[in-house]
Amino acid sequence: MKQKTFQVPAGSRIAFQGEQGSFSQKAAHKIFGTRIEPVSCLSFEDVFNAVAHKKVECAVIPIENTLAGSIHQNFDLLAHHSLEIVGETFLRVEHNLIAHPGVGMRRIERIYSHPAALEQCKRLLRRLRKVEKISYYDTAGSVKLIRDQGMRNAAAIASEDAARIFGMKILRRRIEDDPENYTRFLALAQRKKFPAGGEKTSIVFGLKNEPGILFKALSVFALRNIQLTKIESRPIRGKPWEYLFYLDLQSDVRNRECVHALRHLRELAPYLKVLGSYPSL
Repeated sequence: MKQKTFQVPAGSRIAFQGEQGSFSQKAAHKIFGTRIEPVSCLSFEDVFNAVAHKKVECAVIPIENTLAGSIHQNFDLLAHHSLEIVGETFLRVEHNLIAHPGVGMRRIERIYSHPAALEQCKRLLRRLRKVEKISYYDTAGSVKLIRDQGMRNAAAIASEDAARIFGMKILRRRIEDDPENYTRFLALAQRKKFPAGGEKTSIVFGLKNEPGILFKALSVFALRNIQLTKIESRPIRGKPWEYLFYLDLQSDVRNRECVHALRHLRELAPYLKVLGSYPSL
């Protein structure tokens, strides 16, 4: 039977960005199960450092959203840190408008949430013209903020779990503009060995500035009928107009054709790193 998740012992500490009740925490439970100890972190950099410094066993980060696109900071952090992608999952993101119990819509003067959540709920927010929209570092954190500070004239946009955890009330459910709102999450661990049952391989590489070099690099996969499911380019800091390229391949890294393709790519790319080869849940 093919392994569908990266196994961790019960009670393992799993880091994620945001407060309890965030979508990242929900993704962590989906990948690793409910018998883990979720560890909330203030920033994505803190999440990566927690794994790198062995303060936690693994971590979960969002990497792209069907509406907002790629989370560029996390692509950059993947290249910078020596961590391994050991799994992925996808979550349907349902946003809710949340306030104190007993507070109605007419009392709301401000709405807090992560910038991406505010962007994904523009249709409702445009109708609330007199309500101030305020960006905050986390969806669940915005619920905690209005609870802890007793803001009875404010609301937050976050998950149903956040409303339950912080004892708040949902004023309106599923307020996102598009129901096809999904986020892809990656599970990270210390580099050891790629988990069995890999369905996807992620790599990052750099190329010389030569005519046709990107075409040649991508052709090593086309020649072997390896499907690319994601292509992303990111600027290299300190080197204007030079880029790193991130690819997701629909293949296990141990697959014979993938082995040959990566060997071929190494002949073209001065820098190449396999970020992980992993199952999808």
